[in-house]
Amino acid sequence: MRKFNTYNFILALALILSACTAENTLKVEVFETSANGNKLQSMAEFDKEDGASALRLLPEEKFQTITGFGGSFTEASAYLINKLGPENRKKIIDAYFGDEGARYSLTRTHMNSCDFSLRNYSYAAVEDDMLLEHFSIEEDKDDLIPFIKEAMKTSTDGFKIMASPWTAPPWMKDNKDWRGGTLLPEYNDTWALFFSKYIDAYKSEGIDIWGFTVENEPLGNDNNWESMHFTPEGMTDFVKNHLGPKLEKDGHDVKILGYDQNREHLNEWVDVMFRDEGSSKYFDGTAIHWYASTVDYFPEALQYAHEKAPGKYLIQSEACVDAEIPKWQDDAWYWSKEATDWGWDWAPEKDKHLHPKYAPVNRYARDIIGCMNNWVDGWIDWNMVLDTQGGPNWFENWCVAPVIVDPEKDEVYFTPIYYTLTHFSKYIRPGAVRIGFENSDDDLMVTAAKNPDGSIAVVVFNQGADAKNFNLSLGESTVAIQISEQAIQTILIPGT
Repeated sequence: MRKFNTYNFILALALILSACTAENTLKVEVFETSANGNKLQSMAEFDKEDGASALRLLPEEKFQTITGFGGSFTEASAYLINKLGPENRKKIIDAYFGDEGARYSLTRTHMNSCDFSLRNYSYAAVEDDMLLEHFSIEEDKDDLIPFIKEAMKTSTDGFKIMASPWTAPPWMKDNKDWRGGTLLPEYNDTWALFFSKYIDAYKSEGIDIWGFTVENEPLGNDNNWESMHFTPEGMTDFVKNHLGPKLEKDGHDVKILGYDQNREHLNEWVDVMFRDEGSSKYFDGTAIHWYASTVDYFPEALQYAHEKAPGKYLIQSEACVDAEIPKWQDDAWYWSKEATDWGWDWAPEKDKHLHPKYAPVNRYARDIIGCMNNWVDGWIDWNMVLDTQGGPNWFENWCVAPVIVDPEKDEVYFTPIYYTLTHFSKYIRPGAVRIGFENSDDDLMVTAAKNPDGSIAVVVFNQGADAKNFNLSLGESTVAIQISEQAIQTILIPGT
């Protein structure tokens, strides 16, 4: 009879238990950006902690399909990139569009000039040219178009471009000014033709336009810079009876997004835009901005807009740290509660509570996660590049961009905002579907999406002063993870 070998039995049992444990360990890659200096740093070897919170993914719960993430091609950014040496120019474009960079997939640009232009200009400069026989995008050929083309050449997967006018040329408006005023009814068809001509002109340069917003900030901006006013009824009438039919007649397969301003007025706009089939026929979705608050992302309004038009796009088309001059090579400022926005000084007293001081990284992370968790399918930042003054901007409306440059010294500063945006744009790809989750720690903000390749990207934001431990579970597999204090993480689970 063979003797029972206790040592061999224990060894075999240990190997079995080890194998079972290994099988139940969720395989992940973790990337962290934090106030303590991490910048998309790969993280590993987390210790299990008693009392860790639980984060369980629920891939069977499916929500919106993601259109993309990215930033905007402005004349200001293109002008600055042109002033840099070839090495830094390439460095920035690679950082935004290269395979090792942010991999931007959804972008925006302006039609005619905007505040982040060097001067006022229009592609339809000749007055009373009703047929736009003198339409020309020559103004864009020195800066915007080369910038877009170089980005296209760099991007492996490509990206969508949405174009927005700040105003029609003054000769089409009732006040004959770049700022304010409304489109005169006799120019409705000419202005619709303008959009069609723009598509053709850019296509002749090898650039396809994916979509339009009808008007940037149709409520106006106190006549500070290029603007043109629409009411919800006026914009809906223009799209229904002029812009939509013209683009359809000319064979342009392009998306039309309405509104394109702050979320506090979103309900009244979608009520009109999507009132019935006749009004909503040519609207493919709604565009929104974030400037109504530094802290509130208006989840109820986002939910309302989705319920009003569940099959339509809901895209955040512009956001930035506004009314601030950038801090150069000062990462700590972007994590500190020091920034103020336009509303800090100018908001009506009843709205002051919506505009407290804030940390720029926190504002970005909170807003993107809050938007995703409330049906927003695309999120676009404003200028990709600005200088140390926060321009150039003909109105001196200084703002902050994720990348700041000093063209005189040929120097580049990637702010923490750049890395924050990359946590989403690089790992949550177009066509991803947002999925459900259960999170036991209310101090952690979380969103998750399953990519077309089967991988799952989970973004976790900890704005608190203490590190946090949590156990991430998918099915029967779990992994213990720690996120630093004041940090954002993307956790990538490979597809099977």
